[in-house]
Formats: sequence, structure tokens, C-alpha cells
Amino acid sequence: MAEGPYLLGIDFGTGGARVGIFDTEGTPVVFGEQEFSLKHPRPGWAEQDPDEWWERLVVAVKGTMKESGVPAGEIAGISVDATSSTVLAMDEKDRHLRPAIMWMDVRSSDQADRIAGTHNDALKYNGYGAVSAEWGLPKALWIKDNEPDVYKKASHVCDCGDWLIHRLTGEWASSINFASSKYYYDRDEGGYPESLYDAVGAGDLLEKFPKDVLDLGAVAGELRKEVAEEFGLKAGTPVAEGGVDAHVGALGLGVVEPGKMALITGSSHVMIGQTSEPIHDPGFWGAYTDAIIPGQYTVEAGQSSTGSIVAWFKNQFAGDAAAEAKRRGVDTYEVLTEWAREVPIGSDGLIVLDYFQGNRSPYTDPLARGMMWGLTLSHTPGHVFRAIIEGICYGTENILRTMRGQDFEPKLNVVSGGPAKSDLWMQMHADVSNVPIAFTKVSEGPVLGSAMLAAVGAGIYPDIQTAAEKMVHTAGTIEPDQERHEEYRFYVDRYMEAYPRMKELMHKTERHVAERKP
Repeated sequence: MAEGPYLLGIDFGTGGARVGIFDTEGTPVVFGEQEFSLKHPRPGWAEQDPDEWWERLVVAVKGTMKESGVPAGEIAGISVDATSSTVLAMDEKDRHLRPAIMWMDVRSSDQADRIAGTHNDALKYNGYGAVSAEWGLPKALWIKDNEPDVYKKASHVCDCGDWLIHRLTGEWASSINFASSKYYYDRDEGGYPESLYDAVGAGDLLEKFPKDVLDLGAVAGELRKEVAEEFGLKAGTPVAEGGVDAHVGALGLGVVEPGKMALITGSSHVMIGQTSEPIHDPGFWGAYTDAIIPGQYTVEAGQSSTGSIVAWFKNQFAGDAAAEAKRRGVDTYEVLTEWAREVPIGSDGLIVLDYFQGNRSPYTDPLARGMMWGLTLSHTPGHVFRAIIEGICYGTENILRTMRGQDFEPKLNVVSGGPAKSDLWMQMHADVSNVPIAFTKVSEGPVLGSAMLAAVGAGIYPDIQTAAEKMVHTAGTIEPDQERHEEYRFYVDRYMEAYPRMKELMHKTERHVAERKP
């Protein structure tokens, strides 16, 4: 093992805490992970226990340190990323007054509608459109409206990442990344939009937020002695301010300059890009001021269901592929991919809308639904599998076209996540959108991004851009094929025409189904 110093990154996700130790060149030494439990006390609700968070984190850090063999004194810095819009209410003794309301919780839909009804200019951050019940402000407002005793006792209302920084350092500070992307903080306009908060009766909430709003990588404080003893680390180690898991993941993919975009894949797609100018438009979120890099703006968009649709098809309708895979001793996806490669571009006229769980971008339509059209008796499972992946790629291109309408032209998509392992899928993304797709050596973008912020906080690198230059390394690039791109244009256009024509029917049918459910 090379000599230190080393950096420790903490990725605080929905499913658990992931800890990684890296050297100053971004080479991973070891990873450790511990799971969290998730409770759903009512439909649409999701909560976690902060005490369990801490217990699992202690186990993860101690285990990772032990496995690494790195001396505690060689850890030069620590930083974190966490789920965003995961809201906590803390009393004056730093005890949580209720379980944390998770980012996915949508109990605050009425509060979200109330915020949207103000038509305040701060709503530019959500494209002047609908306000998501997943955001932090509606959840904090829900606590005030529905649990007034909790709200009154709360000395601090904060996000998960703020809570974690406080537990590590004893300091109350928020990240500009959390504050801007989920609570409408805009440094260009002086900070939190008081007019918006006052309009929804939440002006006093600003008094409960952490007073300091720090840039990513700024030192929030030093590791407390009692925490250092629990973790097996050195007291006084600098702890750098972190941010939203997906945004810090974009850092771990090297998205630190205007025009560059991260495509983070999994059960859904998240796109995070940097611009040099503030752009706001229905169809994407942002651009958030200084949210990742000071002097730049961050845009965000996403597709609600992508990898989850592929998994749905494999699990529900790919029995023949599964049987062949079993006979050959390979994965079912490998067989389906082979079949899809034999199908021509456009899947012989079969087009899929990927709105199986609604549309996040660019329509923000929770009542939109998935759709397959153009089916004939000649279509095979290979056609359907290919058409699903093509439809997902068309959905990504739809978002990119929306952004291009605001003069934002992505220079390079940097990809991580499970679907990134599919050469067929990634080549489709490159061809459909006519952009190169790059891959990094370390696929665990969030935990590497946290380690990069730790390096900045420790003074190893002067800024995030330098940390990215030294710690993020490209493993390969897929280039678009111009002929295939031209062929795909016809099908992308048909994909984009389908939703406006079907929207009313989708809404009528979904409302009818919802009314009939017990």
C-alpha cells in the first residue's frame, strides 16, 4: 500500500451508508457498506430512524478503516454526500423529534401545490411549473401544518446532509448544494427567497435553518473527539462540506465545467450538467447558482423509469430468454441483448414511451403512462426489448432537445450505473443524441466525489476542478455513428409526437383507474 495521505468519502444513500478510502490520485483502497431499513407508515410516506443511520455509519467506517489498514493519522480529510429533501426536526439538545421524512415521501403534495400557487419568481428553479412533493420545503411546511408541537420544539429543521455534518463536527452549517437545489436558495438574489417563504406562511422556518451556507469542499469543522473514537479516526480531522448524492456523483464523474453533463443510470436516469449562464425553462430543474462550482450553474433533469422498465420486461415477459440463458449458463440480459442486436434501428416500427411511472422531465406529468405502439404479428421479444431501450434513449434525447432550446449543448455525457455496463444501450444513447459517451475508471461516483471534496477541504487541492483533474480518470469513450443518428431522427420525432396526442387519454384513464381502486 502506497504512503498517504488518504481521503475518506461517505455516501449516505437511501439503502445505506457506503464508505470509501482513496489515495490522492483517486485510486480506491477499500469500500465498506451497511444497510438502512426504510418504513412506510402510510401509502406515499417513507421514513427512516436517524439513530439507525448513526449506528450503521459507525459500523461502516470502523469496518472500512480496519480492512484498509490505513493508520487513522493518514486520513487527511473527510466529506459526505447524502439523499436530498430528507427532512429532520431537531430539538435544542440535538435530538430528533420525529423520524426523518425521506426524499421519496410525497405526503406534502398539498403544500407543494400551495408553493406553486404563489407563482413566485423563485419557482424558476423548477421551471416555473409544478412543485414536487419530493422537495425539502414542502416537507418542512408539512411538519408545521400537521405537527405543530414538533415544529414549535424544533430548534433546527435541516436536511440529512446538514444533520450528518453536525453529528461529525458539532457545527450547524448547510451546503449551498442542498440549499439551492431543494430549498430555492439563490446567491445571485441574496440567498433564501423570503418572499416565497412568507407567502406560504413559512417565514419563521428560515430561523430554524442552519445559519451558514457553505460551498462544496469548504471546511465545515473538525471531527469531534467522541466521534473519532467511535470511528477509529483521528480527532480534529477536517470535515468538508458535501452535497446531494447525485450531484456529488457528478463530481466523481468529472462534471466540473460548463457544457459537460453526467448521465447517472440505474432504475431511473438522472442528468446533471454545468452551464456558464443561468437558464430556466419548463422541462428541467435549475439552473442552480453556485450549486456545485462557484461561478457556474447546475441544471438537472431525469427519467422516472428506465432500468426498471428493462427489469420489468425481463422478469415478467422473458421466459424463453430466461430458459435459454439457464441452458447456456449466462445471464438473461445477455440473451435479450443478443436478440435485440439482430433487430434493425427503429425496431421495425415499434415505439415505446418510457412513462411507466409518470414523466419527470420534460413534462413533469405524474399521470403520464407507458405506451407501446406500432405492434405487428411479426414482432418478437427481441423487438420489444430493443424498442424499450430505444424508447429510453428517445426520452433522454427529448430532455436534451429541451435544454438545447436554452442554448445548452452538452459536450460530453459521462455515464455511471448498472445500464452503463451494456454496450448496446450506451451505443444507442450516443447514436440517438449524437454525443460521445465517456466512462470513468471508478464507477462509484458519489463516494469518489465525496473523497474529492475531502481533498479540497484538507488543502491537498486548491479547488474542485483541480481535484477532478487529479482524481477522475477516463476509462473509455463511445463515439456516435452519424449514419445511425440520422436514421434515429425519424423515430425520435415520432416518439415526441406521441405524448401530446395521448396525454388527455392517459389522464382520463389513470384518473378512472385511481377512482376504482379500493
